[in-house]
Amino acid sequence: MQMKYDLPIKGMTCASCVARVEKIIGKMDNVKNVSVNLATERVSFESDKDAIDLKVISSAIKEYGYELVIDGTESQLNLSSINKVSDEDDEYYKNLKSEFLFALVFTIPIFLISMLMDYKFFQSFWIFNHDETRKILLILTTLVIFISGKRFYKIFWNNLKHFSAEMNSLVAIGTGAAYGYSVIATLFPYVINSDTHNIHVYFETAVVIITLILMGKLLEHRAKNKTTNAIKLLIELKPKTANIILNGEEKSISISGLSINNEVVIRPGEKIPADGKIISGYSSVDESMLTGESLPVEKNIGDNVFGGTINQNGTFNFLVTSIGDNSVLGQIIRMVEQAQSTKPPIQKLVDKIAGIFVPVVILIAIITFLSWLIFSPEHSFSNALINFVAVLIIACPCALGLATPTAIIVGTGLGASNGILIRNGESIEIANKISTIIFDKTGTLTEGKPKISEIISLGKDKRELLQLIASLESKSEHPIAKAILQKTKQEGIELFEPDSFQNYSGFGIAGLVNNKNVIAGNINLLKEFSINVEKGLSIYNELQESGKTIICISIDGEFSGILLVEDKLKSDSMEAVNYLKDMNIKTVMLTGDNKKSAERIANLLGISEFKAEVLPGKKADIVKEYQTKGEIVGMIGDGINDAPALAQADVGIAIGTGTDVAIETAQITLVKGNLTGVAKSIKLSQQTLKTIKQNLFWAFIYNTVLIPLAAFGMLNPMIAALAMSLSSVSVVTNSLRLKRAKLF
Repeated sequence: MQMKYDLPIKGMTCASCVARVEKIIGKMDNVKNVSVNLATERVSFESDKDAIDLKVISSAIKEYGYELVIDGTESQLNLSSINKVSDEDDEYYKNLKSEFLFALVFTIPIFLISMLMDYKFFQSFWIFNHDETRKILLILTTLVIFISGKRFYKIFWNNLKHFSAEMNSLVAIGTGAAYGYSVIATLFPYVINSDTHNIHVYFETAVVIITLILMGKLLEHRAKNKTTNAIKLLIELKPKTANIILNGEEKSISISGLSINNEVVIRPGEKIPADGKIISGYSSVDESMLTGESLPVEKNIGDNVFGGTINQNGTFNFLVTSIGDNSVLGQIIRMVEQAQSTKPPIQKLVDKIAGIFVPVVILIAIITFLSWLIFSPEHSFSNALINFVAVLIIACPCALGLATPTAIIVGTGLGASNGILIRNGESIEIANKISTIIFDKTGTLTEGKPKISEIISLGKDKRELLQLIASLESKSEHPIAKAILQKTKQEGIELFEPDSFQNYSGFGIAGLVNNKNVIAGNINLLKEFSINVEKGLSIYNELQESGKTIICISIDGEFSGILLVEDKLKSDSMEAVNYLKDMNIKTVMLTGDNKKSAERIANLLGISEFKAEVLPGKKADIVKEYQTKGEIVGMIGDGINDAPALAQADVGIAIGTGTDVAIETAQITLVKGNLTGVAKSIKLSQQTLKTIKQNLFWAFIYNTVLIPLAAFGMLNPMIAALAMSLSSVSVVTNSLRLKRAKLF
């Protein structure tokens, strides 16, 4: 049995950390598909074994300075794990804030004293000489280095033991070099210069770098928390208590105590605590938080209600059918979190670059130091040191690691709030490239609730005709069968139990009913059974112009009648097709209907191409046909027979009101079933990819431009620290702009 794990991990700071953690865990036995997300600070991986020892993995990670949060559980994706991370984030934020404030308190006087100590106006009231001042700075700086800066040096030491390096290594080496040089200059000044009065120390450089980087981390962490607001808001939709009927009496219980088949009472304004089916009463329910639809939905006895939605003005009782992770809300949260933890191909490339980035930067910094020491006219050690530090600090790849995951998190969150569920990061990247959208007709472009609009008899009594065909259709699960059975129910017709039944997928059905051979389906099925169709052929040809589905009926070898079935187009079908045409995306419709009927619907909707009389098993072949032409294909469907085509498509998009099989197969699910969501999901993909590219551009440009400036002595290390910190914040802030994106 394959197990999937998704766990929090502490201590990661940049893209290099991501690459390292993935490499460490990927080497473990029975572990595969490791994926680390810097923005959510989580790691996911799979195992072919029923259970693996997470403590072994945790121990391996800990050696490098990272902490895998296990808490004694083999955690899969669930609501409690998300809540747990929120608590950890708060604690992390508090520690980070206290370290920053401690550093700031000491950095301000260190910076001011360092900047002013050579000016006469400052010396006029400053009672200490240069040697004494340097010792005061040493004491103050040491407190910052070993209290606020401890996190950088601790991780650096762990990395050094394993001959590896990342962002913390750059900070530790840079600030450590500045601090170490300054300590020697303060305690053993004659080693540096015989003129001790002119010795310059760099205590202010070390503490300002640490303080600015901690400030950047603080701002970055706050911004990162905002990116996960969408999923946190979904979690908060669940009420804390529920009122149930127990032994005939109403009782308030914790939501954790709810069980399947509990009877729950819901009053006006209350949140619905779980999924269920109404057994008494009626109301209207606000489902906007799940579907993105602002209008309340009317609910009556037999209708389904969903946990987290809000009752409006009526009172009703319902029986619980799903709770926790199995509820619609739980599945949505799990799907959104899964999408946020996966990586699009573009991020995998970035991670590879980041894996070699830090060692290259350290090499550049060493070359910079030696070049200034050897080739500069002054051969100044202090200038070489400062430029060495500047290169190390400016090159920290934090922004690089956050560029993609923060945009994915915000994008999937925006999708969820609009009723669009995206299964993984790869789907976001591919959806941006879709050139052809293929629609299944029934249940996708149409409402999927066909009705009998007319019964045409070719000699038989209409009531008998309906009775025989409905008796046979009682063994079928097809939507048209349900329409026929609904018609007999309205007419009050009793049905026979069929003696035999045979389904011919895509053609119709046949069987023995009340000692009569009954065939119902398209005209080709009648021809297959050698039924003479000349009797009703002229009527059949005329009816093809109507655009309705035609069911031909044969009784005992004779063409006996025709049923006309009408399935209304969804109200937003035309709008959805127009959106896609405006985006220069080709639209194609698949249907089992005859060519003339299909042509009429395609023309009505403005669909570019259509394929008529398509058998269910051939849908995937048609998708493949367009792919061989170089098209990036999105397939939209809702039924079990759409699943192979959804799987074959580059991006499968399922209608949320359809079958579980279709939804499980698709990469994108439209919760409400609103077809405009197709265009919105593509637009969302485009906006998200645009944001990722902007982030990566600035992250790469930032390093490409500023590393040479630092190497050539044109960038002070303190300015480098500020720029590095703000680069990460700017990337996250740019991703947050996605929240305001308009999806039409």
